[in-house]
Amino acid sequence: MTIFVPFFFAACTTLAVTPLVIAIAKKYKLVDNPKKRYHPAHTHTGIIPRAGGLALFIGLILTTAIFIPVSKLYAGMLISATILVIVGLLDDRRDVNPYIRFGTNVLAALIMVLAGAGIPYITNPLTGGVIHLDTWRVTFTFWGTHSILVWADLFALLWIIWTMNIVGWSAGVEGQMPGFVAIAAFTLGLLSLRFTALDPHQTTITILAFIVAGVFAGFIPWNFYPQKIMPGYGGKTLAGFLLALLGILSYGKLGTALLVLGIPMTDAAYTLLRRIGKRKSPVLADRGHLHHRLLDIGWGKRRVALFYWGVSAILGVVALSVNSRQKLFALLIVAVSFTAFLLWVRFFTEFSKPRDPDSG
Repeated sequence: MTIFVPFFFAACTTLAVTPLVIAIAKKYKLVDNPKKRYHPAHTHTGIIPRAGGLALFIGLILTTAIFIPVSKLYAGMLISATILVIVGLLDDRRDVNPYIRFGTNVLAALIMVLAGAGIPYITNPLTGGVIHLDTWRVTFTFWGTHSILVWADLFALLWIIWTMNIVGWSAGVEGQMPGFVAIAAFTLGLLSLRFTALDPHQTTITILAFIVAGVFAGFIPWNFYPQKIMPGYGGKTLAGFLLALLGILSYGKLGTALLVLGIPMTDAAYTLLRRIGKRKSPVLADRGHLHHRLLDIGWGKRRVALFYWGVSAILGVVALSVNSRQKLFALLIVAVSFTAFLLWVRFFTEFSKPRDPDSG
C-alpha cells in the first residue's frame, strides 16, 4: 500500500493549491471570456480562470521533489514541463500563435529525448518478438562523446509530440481531460508495478505514474461541471507530455498507452483527416471533435466527461489483461468502432438540424 502514498499526496496537494491558483488567475486576468475571446472549440459560458496548468505543475513538482530521486531524466522532465507551463500561462493571458505552441511542443519533446527518453525497441504484435530501433547509432563529439540512436530517438520524439496534441484536443468539456488522464496514468502505474520485482529501478517509474494520476485526480473537483478553473493550454500539453513519457518508461508499453487512450487517439486521427481533407491547417482549432458532436446531439457535459472516463477505464482493464497481439486486435476494434460512432454522431447531427423550407 505504501506505493500508493504518492498518489494520495499528489491528489491532496493539487486539490489544496488550486484555489490559490484560481485567485492568482483572477488577479492577473488569466481568464477566458467568450464574449471578448472567441475560440471555436470552447463550450463554456461566463468568465472562467484558465491557469489550471499552474496548479497541476505545482502538484507535480512538490510531489516528485519528495518521492522521485534526482536524475538526468527527472531534470529533463522538469525543464520540459516548465517550458510547457510557461507557454501555457502566456496563452492563458493572450492567445499564442498555434505554430509557436507547436514549436514549444517539439522543443519539450526534444529535451526529453536528449535526457534519455528513447524507445530502443517495440514489441511486434504479430509475432510477439521484438523490433529493435537502436541499431542505427550516430556518435559525435561536443563537450565529450555522445551517441544518438536515430530511429529510437526519432520515434520517441514523434510519440511525445503526437500524444501532447491528441490529449489537448480531448479537453473541451469540464472534467473530461483530468479524468481520463488520471485513469490512463493509473493504468500505466499498475503495468509498471508488475515489473518492479524484475527491475528495482522500475519502482521510480511506478511512483511517477501514480503521482501523475494523483495530480490530475486532485484537479477534477475544481474542473468538473460546473468548472471553477480550466486546465488551459499548459495543463493540456502537460497531461499529454506526462502520459507520453510514462508510455515510454513503463517498459516501453506504448500499446497499453495507445489502447487506454483509444478515444482521444481515434478522435485525433479522424480530426487530422477531416482538416486535411478540407484543406485546413491540422493545428488550427475547430468545433468538430467527438465531445462537440456529443453536445450537439443533446448530451450534457457531465455525461460526456463520464463517457470518456468510463470507456478509458474499460480499455485500461482490457490493456492490463491481454498480450501484445491481443492489444493490437483490441486497438483495431476500438478504432473501427469509434470511427463508426463518430460518423453516426456526425450524420445524426446533420440530419437533426432544422431545414430551411426555401432550400428545397
